[in-house]
Amino acid sequence: MLRYQDFPTDKKVFIFELDDVIYPKRDYLLQVYYLFANFLEFTETFPPQADLVTFFKNHLDSQGEDMIFEHATEVFHFDLKYKEHFERLFVNAVLPVKLLMKDGIPELLTAIVNADKQICILTKGNPLMQLNKIKHMEWGPLASKLKVYFVDELKFRNLEPLDYIAEELQIAKNDFIYQDC
Repeated sequence: MLRYQDFPTDKKVFIFELDDVIYPKRDYLLQVYYLFANFLEFTETFPPQADLVTFFKNHLDSQGEDMIFEHATEVFHFDLKYKEHFERLFVNAVLPVKLLMKDGIPELLTAIVNADKQICILTKGNPLMQLNKIKHMEWGPLASKLKVYFVDELKFRNLEPLDYIAEELQIAKNDFIYQDC
């Protein structure tokens, strides 16, 4: 568990990855899998939503998220035409349940803000998907204190993310700390 007292006190800016640092990425994936399974059962009446969700969960736990859709189609024999819908859900899903921060993270972020220091999210992956995750988190009063940057977007613009943040915030690179997975 990350705690404010475990970080150097001289840092002005605290930069965090979103997935598996602020919240467990698995929580997002399982909700998207649930939504897809409901859609497929409603559309095709097969496979049963519970069976497909169980398959997704077991696959995620044992083999990760790579090739999960393809493996599901092999097991349940549903049409590959649903792949586009499956992928689109990751970007624009309206989650049934808010994403919760990991234990201690709300207290850590509050302590940083109370110490008059800045919080940034620097996250990897499709910017639209990462933004969707951020939208589904319960930030409370911290929402107005966050600055969000997307690694993929910055790299697409041929910018080194940490250099860009330091320049934008007008701080030296040794004035921030970056916490990723």
